[in-house]
Amino acid sequence: MCICESPACPAKPVITDFLFYAAAIPGVIFLGLAKGGFTSVGMIATPLLALYVPPLQAAAIFLPILLCQDVISIWTYRHKWSAWNLKVMLPGALIGVGFAWLLAAHVSDAWVRLAIGLIGLAFSLNAWFGRAPSQTHQPSVIGGVVSGAGSGFTSTLIQAGAPPFQIFILPQRLDKLTLVGTSILFFASVNLMKIVPYLALGQFTTANLATSLVLLPLAVASNFLGIWLVRITPTEVFYRLAYWMVLFISIGLLWQGAADLLRG
Repeated sequence: MCICESPACPAKPVITDFLFYAAAIPGVIFLGLAKGGFTSVGMIATPLLALYVPPLQAAAIFLPILLCQDVISIWTYRHKWSAWNLKVMLPGALIGVGFAWLLAAHVSDAWVRLAIGLIGLAFSLNAWFGRAPSQTHQPSVIGGVVSGAGSGFTSTLIQAGAPPFQIFILPQRLDKLTLVGTSILFFASVNLMKIVPYLALGQFTTANLATSLVLLPLAVASNFLGIWLVRITPTEVFYRLAYWMVLFISIGLLWQGAADLLRG
């Protein structure tokens, strides 16, 4: 598999492995649907790709794609967003991105895979067994900062910042398009924050960027598909499918991370 970044591995201008694209193509489609408005399904993408490449490499391959998708989505939802929520959540997101940067620089891929697996498992179980809000919730500044930090942290490691964001935002019962627009602007800002950490961690290699470019046309097409679907389709079925897939992928990552640690 052409995923090696070590000096002993022959240089490749782009990743060409079939199994890589078997994971990357559906991952890009899920990202497009997420950027179109079905936010939760996007968290499938990086854990899926992390079954075949190191987790941070998977996240770095997706980041340029996400930045391009952000431009399309921001233009689409530019008139519908909550300024208050962005003001309280983005400072926390910056803290979360910084903490994830520090963590990623000091732990092995095996530990990152284990962390991703545990996070994904927790999100899936919370979706099924967590108590749903029964009435509109009055948000707090502290809650917004904490949730923003959680989103920034998980988004940096595995491009899966939606659940912490939703824990804070969904109980507010915002208008549907306002909810989507706020999510788009929040995660577009987080994606910009992640550029410096990924550069510092050496993840923007020629092969990774070239691979992002190969996947970009599909990403743009799926982005428009998501925008169309969010206006005509109930989201419950997408969320249900997303959490089932995250559950199975998380179990796979836990197994792979544990096996790597035992071999090491």
